Amino acid sequence: MDNLVIDTPEQIPLEFPLAGIGSRFLALAVDTLIQFAVGMVLGVSVLLLGALGIMMPTHGVWAGAWTLALLVLLVFLLQFGYFAIFEAIWNGQTPGKRLTHLRVIQDSGRPITVYEAVARNFLRVVDSMPGLYGVAIISALLSAKSKRLGDYVAGTVVVHEKPAMLETGVRWDLAASPGSSRYDVSRLLPGEFQLIEAFLLRRNQLAGDVRAETARKILQRLSARLEFSPEDLQNPEALLESLATAYRARARYG
Repeated sequence: MDNLVIDTPEQIPLEFPLAGIGSRFLALAVDTLIQFAVGMVLGVSVLLLGALGIMMPTHGVWAGAWTLALLVLLVFLLQFGYFAIFEAIWNGQTPGKRLTHLRVIQDSGRPITVYEAVARNFLRVVDSMPGLYGVAIISALLSAKSKRLGDYVAGTVVVHEKPAMLETGVRWDLAASPGSSRYDVSRLLPGEFQLIEAFLLRRNQLAGDVRAETARKILQRLSARLEFSPEDLQNPEALLESLATAYRARARYG
């Protein structure tokens, strides 16, 4: 299995196992089944409501046109909005990716933002051509990082993660609030925040001693800027989690 290796400013390599075509298609198959089931329910509902005249007060040709337009909109949202919305709110995962332990991340190792989620899926219409994602397969085979065109545009990769990461990998992000840290996170540089996020995403795949040493080195780098208390330094990972939640909350609400 190929790995994506990212060298942090602390010269600590973080490795992410890259997802291949097989695992990505398995995840896509699960998502496609979900899309099909939801699409069937919504499509039948729209047709029934249109036939009964509940949604369209007009009748005849105009009612049929509105019904067709609504069906086209629903198909578009299911085909492309499904992936973008889930990857944006689930930190790079769809139901299929979560089931198969895959996640989309930035090339830098950071979690993706809404921009990357939308950008990589905007090209899905091209990647899916001429059928069964032919363009995506060719692109992934020619790419050292198994990237499809959408990944190139958004600057993303799809990686494997251990099941343990699914339980704790983003818990620090979900609890984000503006006051989650008593330190002034506005003093953190973007590269330092990137380093924190990369560690939190990758930590469950590090050996215990490497994990502890990495957290200590990151805090050592930040200590001159934030002046941590001795008590907080006793639990490095909890401190890094609080800094990450505060930084992301500040970016969201500031």
